[in-house]
Amino acid sequence: FGSGWAWLGVSPEGKLVIDSTPNQDNPLMEGAGCAKMIPVLGLDVWEHAYYLKYQNKRPEYIKAFFSVINWGVVSKNYADFAVKGLPVPVQG
Repeated sequence: FGSGWAWLGVSPEGKLVIDSTPNQDNPLMEGAGCAKMIPVLGLDVWEHAYYLKYQNKRPEYIKAFFSVINWGVVSKNYADFAVKGLPVPVQG
């Protein structure tokens, strides 16, 4: 992955998909250049997401990211929205 995002989502066929998008693109955008999916988890791999704490140690940032994922919320979003073809509402 370069600068951009890594995504876990559900394809229109109901299968789990892992893909990436460059820059600010996301799987819900037309022409994003990735698999068509409803995303349930996104990982920001732009340097601005990790540089202050991890400098150029992206693998350490990714490891830390996986240690804080709330898989219960990801699973709920998968079941309640993505498998039904509905976008997951933004929660802030």
